[in-house]
Amino acid sequence: MIEASVSAAIALVAALAAVNRSLNSRINEMDRRVDQVELRIAERYVPRTELNTALQKFEDHMIRIESKIDQLTLKNQ
Repeated sequence: MIEASVSAAIALVAALAAVNRSLNSRINEMDRRVDQVELRIAERYVPRTELNTALQKFEDHMIRIESKIDQLTLKNQ
């Protein structure tokens, strides 16, 4: 009776280990796929070249505004 219980316990532990390994591999695969999707979204929706161009235009516009404010300030002095 003890041998059967020990054998059953060993089989149960082995089955739980196999299920655990399977779940861990699925979780790792899902994590890898989510990372790939995040990277693709970041690459497609905000390309660096477009962001740099937009920021440069914004900076140029702010410089023009600052120049106009400086000219107005100098005229009023």
